[in-house]
Amino acid sequence: MNKPTIGFIGLGLIGGSIAKALKAKHPDSTFIAYNRSKASLIEAMSDGTINQAMDTIGPGFSECDIIFLCAPVSVNIRCLKELKNIIKPECILTDVGSVKTTIHEAVTELGMNNHFIGGHPMAGSEKYGYSNSKIHLLENAYYILTPGEGTTDVMMNTMVQLVKDINAIPVKLDYREHDRITAAISHLPHIIAYTLVNLVKESDNPDGLMRMLAAGGFKDITRIASSSPEMWQQICTENKDQIINMLNLYVTRMKDMGDAIKSDNLPALLSSFTSAKEYRDDIPKSRAKSLLTPSYEIFVDLVDESGAIATIATILATNGISIMNIGIVHNREFQEGVLHIEFYDDDSANKAVELLNRFHYMIHLRQ
Repeated sequence: MNKPTIGFIGLGLIGGSIAKALKAKHPDSTFIAYNRSKASLIEAMSDGTINQAMDTIGPGFSECDIIFLCAPVSVNIRCLKELKNIIKPECILTDVGSVKTTIHEAVTELGMNNHFIGGHPMAGSEKYGYSNSKIHLLENAYYILTPGEGTTDVMMNTMVQLVKDINAIPVKLDYREHDRITAAISHLPHIIAYTLVNLVKESDNPDGLMRMLAAGGFKDITRIASSSPEMWQQICTENKDQIINMLNLYVTRMKDMGDAIKSDNLPALLSSFTSAKEYRDDIPKSRAKSLLTPSYEIFVDLVDESGAIATIATILATNGISIMNIGIVHNREFQEGVLHIEFYDDDSANKAVELLNRFHYMIHLRQ
């Protein structure tokens, strides 16, 4: 397409990040957007990401060559109904939801298969909203595309090129297989994280010692419990069957582990732990290519002396590296470092490691 008109319905973390990345690649194209929050539209107009802000999903979208549906899945389905009689015949509709079956079924029911290709960028953050969107959020992340019955080669090639334009990695999947995979590697882990946090909360003593002492492994596997509760409520409804299937399998595995512990079945425990370690160690190291939210962090050995933290912070600040979070780790069960530093992106983390190594600090990276 030559200077396409690209529309966005929903301009939050993902929609905003896609819009920023595409605007950088196609500065002469026209970008229009509708968002429930007017503040996001004002910000996107001010920073030059979009050219037009829409008050409604109406005729303003009739000239779009591509429209990204970036609201929750149930909202995206309602938007399809509003767009059906507005869009031009060659317009491509795509979404960014983490559940694909329900919207593909809605597209078929509405007779819009010749317009729609499902999409799921596999990146994100515990934070949400346009103000947290980033031009590089999807860089090197897998971007799943789920074509439907009416998807043509031209439509598919167009979407593949757009995904490459934002420096993401396109992967083609059947939408049903997509939902089975995400139920296992994204939806179930979030449910486990939320449930584990609630278990500890309910098991804590009146002085809150569990919360005070929580560190290491607990913080690692429950970090994603800081994601949007409303979003995960919707995902559980939209991918119910696949999630229930994976939950049942998980409950069975947990019962097997409990039986092995109760009966002192050391070979079974060792076999399970070894198998898991080997599979986990073989997962690609790039944190951007994960359905779980990326964390850009390092751990630094620190001498217990006045001004030690300030020295590190000064070194990073004077070299233009922004720190998202910093704090002392009191539990060394899973890492040697005692100073935990989080960054906004992978480049900052890598630059910090290189810089602090030059100052002879001992750095430890989470695997």
